Amino acid sequence: MHLVWNNTAVKIVTIVPERMRLPASAVVVIGVLLIGAFASPESRDNTRDNRAVSLFGLAVIIFVMWATSRNRKAIKWHTVIVGMLVQFIVALFVLRSGAGYDIFSFVSELARDLLGFADQGTSFLTSPDIPKLGWFLVSVLPAVIFFVALVQLLYYWGTLQWLIQKFAVFFFWSMRVSGAEAVVAAASPFIGQGESAMLIKPFVAHLTQAELHQVMCSGFATIAGSVLVAYIALGVNGQALISSCVMSIPASLAISKLRYPETEETLTTGRCVIPDDDEHRAANSLHAFANGAWLGLKIAGMILATLLCIIAFLGLANGLLTWWGRYLNINDPPLTIELIVGYICYPIAFLLGVPRNGDLLKNEFVAYTNLQTDPAYADLSPRSRLIATYALCGFANLGSLGTQIGVLSQIAPGRGADVSRLAISALIAGALSTLTSASIAGLLVTDQAAYFTPPNGSSG
Repeated sequence: MHLVWNNTAVKIVTIVPERMRLPASAVVVIGVLLIGAFASPESRDNTRDNRAVSLFGLAVIIFVMWATSRNRKAIKWHTVIVGMLVQFIVALFVLRSGAGYDIFSFVSELARDLLGFADQGTSFLTSPDIPKLGWFLVSVLPAVIFFVALVQLLYYWGTLQWLIQKFAVFFFWSMRVSGAEAVVAAASPFIGQGESAMLIKPFVAHLTQAELHQVMCSGFATIAGSVLVAYIALGVNGQALISSCVMSIPASLAISKLRYPETEETLTTGRCVIPDDDEHRAANSLHAFANGAWLGLKIAGMILATLLCIIAFLGLANGLLTWWGRYLNINDPPLTIELIVGYICYPIAFLLGVPRNGDLLKNEFVAYTNLQTDPAYADLSPRSRLIATYALCGFANLGSLGTQIGVLSQIAPGRGADVSRLAISALIAGALSTLTSASIAGLLVTDQAAYFTPPNGSSG
């Protein structure tokens, strides 16, 4: 990868005078965005006016991150520019090319096939009729358990590390980030926010403030493979989810470096490695698969308990707000947290081109479930539904905030204070990274009906 990079991109860049490289790169990226967005024909649901709104939304997100940056003078614009360009190219490949659509559709179908295998296990434990009920408990959580077990088996064989290493090396050399940041960013869509940090466990105690911010931002900006399978089980479009996961890698690196640029010397500068974890290595494949099943059970239990408690707590809060609203004569519509957050997030929804929505306060499982089943979203246009799918494809919620703090504090107890101090900033940066993918999807999608999955299309 390094050899290819040095003999292609590096040679082209050296032709341009050094002081002109950054402005020229910015002009090229802006040109690519404009041509890619506006050159294609209009459709009924995706006019050039709509695309202009999405482009403006993308510009606003970048400006907000720059304006609130911890150190604007230290921003490495190379990382930001390349990150935005790679994110756009991935979206262009998926949303505008037949080959890209077919590849991601194929991967999506493979993920859907996993649900069938999990259903066989559920049928054995219960009855063949149970998986057909479409209940979250029996259709989604078994798929999560099976997928996590499979991931642990692939990790024992070294397949997963090989794939992550290839992704990480590309972003390491192209975006000029540290090796630790590249590994975590590349791993987050595959194994999740907590497990990706475990890949660099020996380095966590020595990460700089900016690297810690980036590690958490990558976790918030995307979803784990196990959750991806769960969302597909809910009937959410697989191509959009998978492409959003890939787009989140450069997006999280770019947005995090805007918000919290590097000002210290990093330990993994110039090298991109995944250390061996001999302490927790399985004895054989069966041991690895059994460990994965147990880990999957814990993850499924965490999902179940989190959903139950958060939804119940918000129900309590909505009950109190509704009672207070009646006292203040606010009854139409009833005063709820969703209503309040919906109005607060209305400017963001406008810039993305989707209706206001307060479900992110709960978490993405609730939001995707409502998107698929709630009659209020039944008339949502295919373009708006697709943009919403991209916008929700992340872990930027309060439950994940606690998970990030807990995992990193356990890995490096001496960094607990730093992790807690940076967590909110990383959460916001991760959420905005996901929104940039939604904005780019709004720029590029033309055949949005092809990405529309009817509600409950894959349930049962």
